[in-house]
Amino acid sequence: MHMAVAENEVQVGAQGRIVIPAGLRKALKLKPGDRLVARTVGESLVLERRETVEKRLRDRFRHIPGDVRLAEELIAERRAEAAREVREQ
Repeated sequence: MHMAVAENEVQVGAQGRIVIPAGLRKALKLKPGDRLVARTVGESLVLERRETVEKRLRDRFRHIPGDVRLAEELIAERRAEAAREVREQ
């Protein structure tokens, strides 16, 4: 699938605000009140719909079984590391 590339120059305002040009808003079907997630990629600013970010993350971690709790595993690993450090002192 080929996506059209649209380039528009925007200016950063005094309070860091930018205006997304009307043509881009229309092409992306952005409406007042829509919320976007901002991130950097190298020296570029990327604005994405939250739903797009959530889908990318779900796809990225799809291989992990639903009963696995990554946060709990990370906490357990950190506690084990802390216990080893205490024993080594």
